[in-house]
Amino acid sequence: MPKLPPEPDRESPLSQRGEGAKNPAMLSHNKIAEGLARAGYIAEGELATAISLMQLLKRPLLLEGEAGVGKTAVAKALADVHETELIRLQCYEGLDQSAALYEWNYQRQLLAIQAHQGRDAAAVEEQIFSEKYLLERPLLAAIRRKKPPVLLIDEIDRADEEFEAFLLELLSDFQVSIPEFGTVAATTIPHVVLTSNGTRELSDALRRRCLYHYVDYPDVDREARIIMARINGAGTSLALQIARMVESIRKEDLRKVPGVAETLDWAAALVGLDISDMHDNPEAIHATLMCLLKTREDKSRFTREVTERLLGRVA
Repeated sequence: MPKLPPEPDRESPLSQRGEGAKNPAMLSHNKIAEGLARAGYIAEGELATAISLMQLLKRPLLLEGEAGVGKTAVAKALADVHETELIRLQCYEGLDQSAALYEWNYQRQLLAIQAHQGRDAAAVEEQIFSEKYLLERPLLAAIRRKKPPVLLIDEIDRADEEFEAFLLELLSDFQVSIPEFGTVAATTIPHVVLTSNGTRELSDALRRRCLYHYVDYPDVDREARIIMARINGAGTSLALQIARMVESIRKEDLRKVPGVAETLDWAAALVGLDISDMHDNPEAIHATLMCLLKTREDKSRFTREVTERLLGRVA
């Protein structure tokens, strides 16, 4: 049986008052906001606080909000801040433990069995159910890293309730039991970020286990800052115009409201077309709305007259 990693230190950081400044994992609110900004993510104050508490309490952080508001980008930026690996589990209907936790390399096991025919069956079994034949999936990989990674469990609301219950157990103990291998306890506790688009209601048990933050569409000033941080060549004036225009578009009766990613695509398109003032080229503004409008109904609703009406509100 392989040697299992030691149980991680689970002493509550609240009992270590005065040591927070010495622990680089416990970043202050301001340092988190600054670090996220350097990684290209402009966070509002409550999100920075949530991340600070997430690290202080070593609790998972559940980010809920509409698709496209930047929930996944939080985990990517957090990995940059900590200079650590991002491990992503994309959830979907029918996701099971084997796809999320581990699998055995059945082909290699079969070849090993054939190659060792005639040997003691117990010895062969011990060999094929060893580390060499174990395939890590995201959840197992996240608890076996020497340096705590960021574990992103993306769109947990798309997974079944049965998987949610299994995940809750893993997040409580940070250890898994593999029948043929043994109990694997976490080497380090990962920074866990869960996202949900609200397609189904999550269990109260999962919500209790996590810290919670609702991610909304950014206001004009913050979206302009996001544009300037992510798009080279986007000046303050153009970024504000784009953010104001997108805010007006989101208030229209749309089937799919454009998210921040669509805003950045549009900003990159306008910068690439060498547009510094949206009023100088309304034709190009209307033509490039395809970056924001992603359904036939929405695109047909946005006539030139609608574009001109909204553009007239942009200073």
